[in-house]
Amino acid sequence: MEKKWIVKPLPQEEKIAELASAINVDPIIAALLIQRSVNTFDEAEKFFNPDLKNLYDPFLMDGMQEAIHRIDTAVEKNEKIMVYGDYDVDGTTSVAMVYSYINRFHTNLEYYIPERYNEGYGISYKGIDYAQQSGVSLVIALDCGIKAVEKIKYASERGIDFIICDHHLPGDEIPKAVAVLNPKKPNCSYPFKELSGCGVGFKLLQGYSIHKGFDMELLYKYLDMVAVSIASDIVPIINENRILAYHGLKKLNANPCEGLKAIRKTAKIEPSQELTINDIVFKIGPRINAAGRIKKGIFAVDLLISLDETDAYEKAKGINICNDERKDLDQTIFQEALKLISDDPDSPNKKSTILYDPEWHKGVVGIVASRLIEYHYKPTIIFTKSNGFITGSARSVDGFDLYKAIDACGDLLENYGGHMYAAGLTLKPEKLYDFKTRFERIVEETIEPDQLIPRIEIDAELPPDRINDKFFRIIDRFQPFGPGNMTPLFVSNGMSDSGYGKTVGKNHEHLKLDLKHSSCPKAIFPSIAFQMGSLVEKVAISKHFNVCYSIEKNEFMGQTTLQLRIRDIHMES
Repeated sequence: MEKKWIVKPLPQEEKIAELASAINVDPIIAALLIQRSVNTFDEAEKFFNPDLKNLYDPFLMDGMQEAIHRIDTAVEKNEKIMVYGDYDVDGTTSVAMVYSYINRFHTNLEYYIPERYNEGYGISYKGIDYAQQSGVSLVIALDCGIKAVEKIKYASERGIDFIICDHHLPGDEIPKAVAVLNPKKPNCSYPFKELSGCGVGFKLLQGYSIHKGFDMELLYKYLDMVAVSIASDIVPIINENRILAYHGLKKLNANPCEGLKAIRKTAKIEPSQELTINDIVFKIGPRINAAGRIKKGIFAVDLLISLDETDAYEKAKGINICNDERKDLDQTIFQEALKLISDDPDSPNKKSTILYDPEWHKGVVGIVASRLIEYHYKPTIIFTKSNGFITGSARSVDGFDLYKAIDACGDLLENYGGHMYAAGLTLKPEKLYDFKTRFERIVEETIEPDQLIPRIEIDAELPPDRINDKFFRIIDRFQPFGPGNMTPLFVSNGMSDSGYGKTVGKNHEHLKLDLKHSSCPKAIFPSIAFQMGSLVEKVAISKHFNVCYSIEKNEFMGQTTLQLRIRDIHMES
């Protein structure tokens, strides 16, 4: 699939020169920093050396005093507290962190994760009823609750107080809980709005630690879970999230909790390998998520709070089995979905992809929708049958407001929710045809032709002779990478193959190259291009071509070298 390259505009030359001189770096490095809102020596110091001392005062968050006062009362009176959270990675890490922390000084405590298929997302009536039957008088809800107006009222009528710690956008009405911690609340002046759900939970514990005079190191031991939530929930890794992710990764690599250590072991990650945000997204997070997708999300919390190495490893093996099942389901459904598309003669002319099979597993349809977009770049909805209804997960392409298109079909739906790029929806079986017809028409009328072409945002054009160990060492210090600070992507034009290009991989699906450039004729640039094996002949016969890539370390047989990780190749015409 041809991709459109968008090279970001370079900052003003004077600004680049000023920062490059102030911190003694290559002007291209300075340009990359300015693109990331790092403009001065002091800002560069904070960027390269994230410090926990620079975390914001938790008492700047509206509702913090009320939340801490209510926890104090519960502890003093030995009330039963329930820690409640969503079944995804952000929710389960939040619950594990808050439960483990409070359990050190208050043991009249339990945790609850709603079942994905029986209760659905967020606070449930079933969960509240269970809390009442268990004698719970205070619930700390994490990564959910900001729209649970009626359910909080229901709980209040039954003598149960709620502290809500959420990061999702509020609705028109804020629930009448004892305290609502959410930096996105209209009246909240907290300076950083993009915390994960676990991040908001962390701020609650930070506030409580300050209030009680506890040693902060007792709280920082849970930063590995915060880092996992930040990576998995795909929140911007800037500002306060950068500090939390940076120190959370250090904890994850040096001394993780037993649960995360066990996941690492079952994922067969080498003990010497330093985990990155990418590793969390593709290796750690999916395993935690698999518990809720295939079995029960509470199994993930059971693992994450475990203090015993043997116990944690046994629980991690169980979750790993869930993940293997999830991968098998994902692959089977993905192949079935591709066949449905290829069997539909109208598919090439459609502006959206909508597929339905009553047998598909509800827990993986979102993953399949995301994967399909890589092959058929269109807004995509995958439906299956659940409890007599048709339920689906939707994913969008860059720049197209998926939620707005779904909202325009709202009268055909039982319920729906989400945001610009991802949504969930439920409808009656008899409404499916009308929905498919209307949604396709809306997309056709509103999507720009340009939005149906995948884009790659490139940070800068890089002369290959600038690539060296020193340049890479500084780029590597930009980590942790993620939204708001993505791995720098470069383009180099006029590259050529040294003649040793070949396909690698079990099915020859990848392309391994040794590239060269006329600006540095003696230099060879080892390169790997995943899923581009089909280009091997084109590369071999092309005199020159343009390459989009990132720079990374390659460790092989005890030796570390630099290699280019090719994201795309454009042949010169």
